[in-house]
Amino acid sequence: MTNDRILVLGCGGLGGIVAAALLEQGAEVTLVTHNEEIASAICERGLVVRFEDSVRRTPGRATPRIPPDAGTFGFVFLLMQPPQVEEAARTALPHLSADGAMVCFQNGLCEERVARIAGPERTIGAIVAWGASMIAPGVYERTSPGGFVLGTLDGRIDDRLERLRRILGPIGEVHLTRNLTGARWSKLAINCAISSLGTIGGQRLGVLLRYRFARRLALETMTEAVVVARARGVVLEKVAGTIDLEWVALSPDEFRKAGSASLLAKHALLLAVGTRYRRMRSSMLAAIERGRPPAVDFLNGEVVQKGREVGLLAPLNARICDFVHAIARGEMRPSVPLLRRLFAETRREVRAAALSGYREPYVLRSVVR
Repeated sequence: MTNDRILVLGCGGLGGIVAAALLEQGAEVTLVTHNEEIASAICERGLVVRFEDSVRRTPGRATPRIPPDAGTFGFVFLLMQPPQVEEAARTALPHLSADGAMVCFQNGLCEERVARIAGPERTIGAIVAWGASMIAPGVYERTSPGGFVLGTLDGRIDDRLERLRRILGPIGEVHLTRNLTGARWSKLAINCAISSLGTIGGQRLGVLLRYRFARRLALETMTEAVVVARARGVVLEKVAGTIDLEWVALSPDEFRKAGSASLLAKHALLLAVGTRYRRMRSSMLAAIERGRPPAVDFLNGEVVQKGREVGLLAPLNARICDFVHAIARGEMRPSVPLLRRLFAETRREVRAAALSGYREPYVLRSVVR
């Protein structure tokens, strides 16, 4: 018999909207959030979801920890920020059925971390192609449309993926992939730009991408991620079936020239992305505002570390890590001028590294000046 009981861990932006959709379907769901204020709000008022012109309220209950008599679950939905994912996986492991799976909804490469805890055969990746934020405890805003890409680490399309497709389908269109690693790295490249630069800039995506220098930073950030992925033998997947990160990545010629037709096209693509996802706000910035550690080490930090393992540098991603950690420590305030400062301070290093194939023996600066 299949076990479709679902344990949802994390009721932040994504978690709240996913949980509300599951409850509306009548799924057997247990909601857990370590934030007692959020748990109380959900128990008192349910989950309130705003999207475009609609507001929906779904009755529900949430607890600050997994009930000891909860039993086993066919799926454990991991919907917290990346810094908490490994602890959550360890806590939930005794409640995962023998043929069940933990589903990683985080940005970054969290499947590798969860697989070391639950086993690769019980780990599924869920790449989220839409945005959300929690605007008050238990009150959520979906900031863009979109769906999911699901896959396993070994590329198999099994019954669990088909069941998840049906479960998540009411939230958005679900695609299955045999190349989870390639899809994850493509999304990682985008999040290294959008989420982290959004944290530094402190504005929604539509505002930030109106600035040419911000779009240039985004292109350079994604380029470093693409170069590292190539060196590691990753075959990148198109994002949402349309955005080709291999094409988005800047060529050495585009670093040499002040402008070109190809650069104009890439800036136009980012302007279009900014228009479509104009209301999207960085979940990393929201985590910092709630006193949580930022996930930058799981995004830009992964690019830096994975690059070092194959002898490549990612100087812009390293500097972004510095800035985000400084914001988390209260040493900087997110703003467009701060993002412009990042741009000004990285021009020489980023260009030199790109033109030398990212192998120039620079010492990556770890202190924000």
